[in-house]
Amino acid sequence: MKIKEYVNLLVDFIKTETLKAKADGVIVGISGGIDSAVVSLLAKKAFPDNYLTVWMPINSSAEDLKCVNELISDFKLNHVEVNLKPTFESLSNAIQDTNINCTDLSLANTKARLRMTTLYNLAQTKNYLVLGTDNAVEWHIGYFTKFGDGGCDLLPLVHLLKGEVKEMAKELGVPKSIIDRDPTASLWEGQTDEKEIGFSYSEIDDYLRGNNSNQAVKDRIDYLHQISEHKRRGANQPLKFKGE
Repeated sequence: MKIKEYVNLLVDFIKTETLKAKADGVIVGISGGIDSAVVSLLAKKAFPDNYLTVWMPINSSAEDLKCVNELISDFKLNHVEVNLKPTFESLSNAIQDTNINCTDLSLANTKARLRMTTLYNLAQTKNYLVLGTDNAVEWHIGYFTKFGDGGCDLLPLVHLLKGEVKEMAKELGVPKSIIDRDPTASLWEGQTDEKEIGFSYSEIDDYLRGNNSNQAVKDRIDYLHQISEHKRRGANQPLKFKGE
């Protein structure tokens, strides 16, 4: 299937599942990255009059803001901004008051969970579904925040490798500045996905295609997939109670 055909398939998927849920449209958080840019444009194609993109800065970088503004301007996206920095700082301070020292990662994940909460507040208000932005690589290795960016109603990109997301971005006309920037969740200053994961997206793409020959990469990916299974499965349940 060509990427253009898959764009149409995803647009139909978003429409069908949204209408099946008796929802009126869709909402997506934008970050300045390629995945959220692609999902935003799919949302607009699916529901031209009933979609919303939401920019939720929390100490976000100037580059994030530049890319977000370029995407909004180029495609005249319906959007709102919710500044979550004061909320994040208030929550962080309240937790620190317990004398439990939060790790950098736990604080970063808190940002993702605040954004999820914001999206669902707006989605419920408008009777919209929340579109997730995780791709096949992120989903496979668990590179997403449980009940954060992993909290959504539909996952349009879940079967696309990172390289395929880039192909779709080019097909949709996503600005080159977004396509070419180093992938980052902007969890902290200077953070990039590949530095944090420990190897490149192209290496993971190759592995998921069955082309990997690097045993160290295979072992690492298999390990990340195993320990993140709980994120994909949801809450585990015991056996049913059977009374006497």
